[in-house]
Amino acid sequence: MKIGELSRRTGVSVRMLRYYEGEGLLAPPRTDAGYRDYSPAEEKTVRRIKMLGAAGMTLDTIQRLLPCVTTDDPTFKPCNDLRRILAQQVGMLDERIETLNQSRSILAGFLSSVN
Repeated sequence: MKIGELSRRTGVSVRMLRYYEGEGLLAPPRTDAGYRDYSPAEEKTVRRIKMLGAAGMTLDTIQRLLPCVTTDDPTFKPCNDLRRILAQQVGMLDERIETLNQSRSILAGFLSSVN
């Protein structure tokens, strides 16, 4: 399938698909005319990239985890550094949650003082 069709099927812009390719996340073969020729495997990869991105992971982290993702749900096969990477991501989320909780407390204090 051509890049426009992949974009339509996955909801990822053509520009972002090209970016993924540039970052090494996708490597579609080319037709004789030079067009990208995406297969269902690349479509699955894009869906997995979206899933990991929705979990708050950066493309760098996604690139390291992608070989471990075996399905479109959060199921992983054992691969190098998987546990460390996931623990790192959970830690980063915990830090963000703590920062947001602190911000919320400050704003709630401001709100209660203006009532």
